[in-house]
Amino acid sequence: MLYLVATPIGNLEDISLRAIRTLQEADIVACEDTRHARVLFERHGIRPRRLVSYHSHNERSRAAELADDLRTGATVAVITDAGTPGISDPAWAIVREAIALGVEVVPVPGACAAIAALSASGMDTTRFAFEGFLPLKKGRRRRLEQIAAEDRTVVIYESPHRIKRLLEELLTLCGPERQASLAREITKLHEAFERGTLKEISGRLEERFPEAVKGECVVVLAAREPEPGLR
Repeated sequence: MLYLVATPIGNLEDISLRAIRTLQEADIVACEDTRHARVLFERHGIRPRRLVSYHSHNERSRAAELADDLRTGATVAVITDAGTPGISDPAWAIVREAIALGVEVVPVPGACAAIAALSASGMDTTRFAFEGFLPLKKGRRRRLEQIAAEDRTVVIYESPHRIKRLLEELLTLCGPERQASLAREITKLHEAFERGTLKEISGRLEERFPEAVKGECVVVLAAREPEPGLR
């Protein structure tokens, strides 16, 4: 059996009793960074039977190895450094392998930065699109143009050292008055939300962080307003 176990995105208390039990009982726990995982395990008294690395650089090869373990009847739990496996984090390769083998895939839900940011954004949550991290170069402009024209709320992940660039690009393509929300360091001590127009958020960010922005960021962008007469 393959378990996809969500882990905290910041506050280590944001983990379920089911997740703790699953990690304790699994034959193998595959994680992005064993050092990072051990901090969580020590906090909750989790003693995995076997711990292996599973990250973006070895995803395919490790998935094949884990598939062999699943084939022999082992129970495997996959976690990421933060959040839900497979959501802008490794997992899809082993999930595909498990399905091909006829192995049951069980999600153990929990923290997800996209949903946390969306729920507190003040944006319309009836319909939304998740973009994750945008490409750094090839295809970036096209993706941004699609986002600007989107008629659903859009959720975008971005690193702190690139967030100002992203806001500038959105300002250019969406206009300064498009509503948005910027979440930083969700569930951590310095959690912060900036809400308002793209122009207002960009200005506040520049004022507070003239150099480097602190904390991972999630941008929630309001849908494009329909043209007059098309409502």
